[in-house]
Amino acid sequence: MLSMNFLRQAARSARTFSTTSIARKDLVQDLYVKELKAYKPPVAAKDAHVGVVKNFSLPAVPKPPTLPVDLAAELTAYDATEPTKAEAEVTSSTVHAGEDVGKGADAFLGFLEADVKQAEVHH
Repeated sequence: MLSMNFLRQAARSARTFSTTSIARKDLVQDLYVKELKAYKPPVAAKDAHVGVVKNFSLPAVPKPPTLPVDLAAELTAYDATEPTKAEAEVTSSTVHAGEDVGKGADAFLGFLEADVKQAEVHH
């Protein structure tokens, strides 16, 4: 019977908890908040920006484009000139290794269908 009473007391004490808890203060947080509230930033002088900021000045107004004096003569001279045709030159820098540039599609397809020589493997 003694053991039954002990078990009942143990079960009852295990189920209950204390509702009065001591409020723990965070001393570091209190110190930090106190210092934040006490902080006063230094007063900036009225002319603190002098020498740091440039004075604004408007840029120069651009001049409008002017038409040539004798526009008709320049247009007739332009129309009279014959256009020149640039010759397409194939340089060695445009030739890729193993490709024949400028030979046509048949040469390219022949190159693709050619047998690839296998390198001999020495064991």
